[in-house]
Amino acid sequence: MMNLTEVHGGSLFNEANASDNVTLATLNIQGPINKTVNILTVLNLFITMISLGCTMEIFKIKAYLFKPKGVAIALLSQFCIMPITAFSLAKILQMEPIKAVTVLICGCCPGGTLSNIFSLVVKGDMNLSIVMTTCSNIAALGLMPLLLYIFSQGFTGLENAVPYAGILTALAFTLVPCAFGIAINHFKPNTAVTVKKVGLSILIISSIIICILSFYIVSNVIWMILMPDALIAASLMPLIGFTLGYVMSKTASPIFRCSRTISMETGCQNIQLCVTILKVAFPLEVIGAMFLFPLLYITFQCAEVFLFALGFKCYQRVKPPADGKCDSCLHVFLQQSSKGSEQMHSLHTVMF
Repeated sequence: MMNLTEVHGGSLFNEANASDNVTLATLNIQGPINKTVNILTVLNLFITMISLGCTMEIFKIKAYLFKPKGVAIALLSQFCIMPITAFSLAKILQMEPIKAVTVLICGCCPGGTLSNIFSLVVKGDMNLSIVMTTCSNIAALGLMPLLLYIFSQGFTGLENAVPYAGILTALAFTLVPCAFGIAINHFKPNTAVTVKKVGLSILIISSIIICILSFYIVSNVIWMILMPDALIAASLMPLIGFTLGYVMSKTASPIFRCSRTISMETGCQNIQLCVTILKVAFPLEVIGAMFLFPLLYITFQCAEVFLFALGFKCYQRVKPPADGKCDSCLHVFLQQSSKGSEQMHSLHTVMF
């Protein structure tokens, strides 16, 4: 049973673990380093979203919005499967309050840009993947706070502990650079290529620095993130997301590429956003090492995708796809639109 003795300004304080709080209090000494990590974390999120925007093409967005079946299935999977999975695991594992909040925030996050790479690995529909990632990040502005509010009611004392203001700020911050990236790609496509290359270099360097500084700051309490409950949650969440995402999409759509894409999109969370929320919205003495939980999540996520990709390659060797068959989601949707137009034209000809 979870006990939460105090909630101050959306922060969690568990008096039952007083000795741990004393240890965590020493983390405040690392003020300058902590601020540096905060700045780099926000910078990482900014670069990630502007790079995502630079991969978007307006006409493709319009094409999927006019035929939103794939996107709708993906959003339903993303914002149903993952939050319910996070909530269920936190309950089953009887997690402490701060761990439960961390897992819930991670589970309610929108899809991450890593899903685009994973979709490429499993030969999914890249266009659909990019559109889904963008749409889920936009939808998260309203859905993420709502889902956190709903699921936090299931834990005693967490009702007022979620930092909604910080989450909304982080979500709003993701939309501006994404829109800016879309504008760059639309008006200056050559510049967009440069922005993506430079952004990737900065992202790699800043991520390495963040990891080094973060582990240095929480070295005394790093054991918190390596406890069995955190490890189980981090390993099962992406696995369940990938599996149920595929099952749900396959039930609604017979297109294999769509199903593989939606599977990747469901299990992959926006890790940069999750780290930013946990690191910036919570005081360091409260969140402790748990702001590194998304890094644990992404480790298992990558390992599981590798196994899925390996299994998919074996499947392809046993049963190769039919030659000349295009199962691109966008191609099918546009083909359906074309057939609909032809039918309307035929009907018009018969009538008149």
